[in-house]
Amino acid sequence: MAPLSPVAPGLRVALGVAFFILFFVVWALATFGGMVSPTFLVDPLTMLYEGVRLFTEYQFSIDIGMTVMRVLSGFLLAAIIGVPLGILMGAYKALEAFFEPFVSFCRYLPASAFIPLLILWAGIGEMQKILVIFIGSFFQIVLMVAVTVGAARRDLVEAAYTLGCSGRSIVRRVLIPGAAPGIAELLRLVLGWAWTYVIVAELIGSSSGIGHMIVDSQALLNTGQIIFGIIVIGCIGLLSDLLFKAANRRLFVWSTL
Repeated sequence: MAPLSPVAPGLRVALGVAFFILFFVVWALATFGGMVSPTFLVDPLTMLYEGVRLFTEYQFSIDIGMTVMRVLSGFLLAAIIGVPLGILMGAYKALEAFFEPFVSFCRYLPASAFIPLLILWAGIGEMQKILVIFIGSFFQIVLMVAVTVGAARRDLVEAAYTLGCSGRSIVRRVLIPGAAPGIAELLRLVLGWAWTYVIVAELIGSSSGIGHMIVDSQALLNTGQIIFGIIVIGCIGLLSDLLFKAANRRLFVWSTL
């Protein structure tokens, strides 16, 4: 192996699968071998059994659907507002100077700290959970999009001016196409963060969702269901990540050339 040397697609998949196999082998050896108490960590077979019970007895599919809906709602709302604002901040330095200090300030505020206020403002319904995801995602998106757009190649901008483009044309024909692959990639990363926010939101005042199921299982000391819920979150996140990557490759072919 050499630094930054590419890996064949087939080998990349094989190495990724190999790590998961190794992880489950170590888990099975630790639990079936009696090295860890079942109270703290159940074995893989018990975890699968509890997962089947969740779907057959407790309608876990509804919880999954509610959590996915909340994540997508909060994330899409943050992206719809945050991406245009970030593009404007990156393109126009006066707007960046106006908004950037406040956005940077809010970016360091943990979304979970807003939960008590959001419960007062929006109650314990769906809006409160969506707003937690929105707050946790919005400021990250705005700042990272602004940085991506602001890092555009100066020679392309100058060439566009030479060819007679106006300021708006440069934003529309140079800055946005050039930054689009980077924006799509950072949205993929922020979507992963959105999943952490929704679980935190569902831990308090929720009657449905994966986070609600985890809290109920913790009260019953059912570590099998807790672990299964965590694995389901990881699987959904991995699937969305792969779909995002595939869409990015199709939409922004020029970025891979």
